[in-house]
Amino acid sequence: MPEKVRIGFIGAGGIARHHLRQLQEIDEAEVVAFTDPSAEALAQVVEQYPQYAETPTFDDYHAMLASVPMDAVEIHTPHTQHYQQALDVFEAGKHLLLEKPMVCTVPHAHDLIEAAGDLVFMVSYQRHFQGSYVYIRDQVKAGALGEIQYVSLLLGQDWLRNQRGKWRQLKSLSGGGQLNDSGSHIVDIMLWTTGLQAESVMAYCENYDTEVDIDSALAIKFTNGALGTISIIGDCPMFYEEFSIFGSEGAVLQRHGELTLHRFGVRQPEAIETPASEGNPDRNFVDTILGRDEVRVPPECGLRVIELTEAAWKSAELGRRVNVDELR
Repeated sequence: MPEKVRIGFIGAGGIARHHLRQLQEIDEAEVVAFTDPSAEALAQVVEQYPQYAETPTFDDYHAMLASVPMDAVEIHTPHTQHYQQALDVFEAGKHLLLEKPMVCTVPHAHDLIEAAGDLVFMVSYQRHFQGSYVYIRDQVKAGALGEIQYVSLLLGQDWLRNQRGKWRQLKSLSGGGQLNDSGSHIVDIMLWTTGLQAESVMAYCENYDTEVDIDSALAIKFTNGALGTISIIGDCPMFYEEFSIFGSEGAVLQRHGELTLHRFGVRQPEAIETPASEGNPDRNFVDTILGRDEVRVPPECGLRVIELTEAAWKSAELGRRVNVDELR
């Protein structure tokens, strides 16, 4: 095993610099090159991290892959660019950490899973490492809630105004609106903690005066027969989030980070002290390459998210329920 994992970056914007900060704390990681078509973004990397002043930079990731020895790549680019970039990374034989959402269509998700082969491939959903969600998943797996019967998510955020004029509201770059952006996090964590898989979706979306979905209302049936709802309010004056799971033996609710466990026959809910977090995607990525851990966010999570998301888009477009099987 190598002592260092040499990593190249495709994309050098704000989220890339967040990952770079996490990599500074990992002795076994070495960032060896950056690619971004924006000279300004590359300059901001050096401004924030002067130690990379002599690190090679490129405006074309193909040149980076061809000329700089590396073991792995992190992709932090607009959503619709992920697919081809990831295919090229796998073709070059590199391990990959891919920023969320993994892709914007179900067929693309299947293509990437096949193309990865034996390479390490993970999606950067950081909530898989946060203590409250690990606790919820453990409770579900242990059967503490019984059979999962209903899930409910609500996300409110000033996404319409905050992202106006930016690439996230350009469908050619984002692939879709808030459901595919910050909403992707809560869709993923719902599916990961419960183990549920969408069977069909009925959805309504409101774009306002943009190209992409801003507000979304989803009704979902899962393959185990459970039901669920997702409410995305992108024209919201504050940030607010709710996550609820209801089972045959009890329920767990999360409200702005406060976690409570409810059981039948017990009048008072049990307040759960939020457990400590368990690392981050970059740490897990490096450790998995070195054989010290396993991927905590496998690409199948990205597949499940886009199954539900694309079914919602199709439903809103067609005005009817859409089965996930239709997307294959």
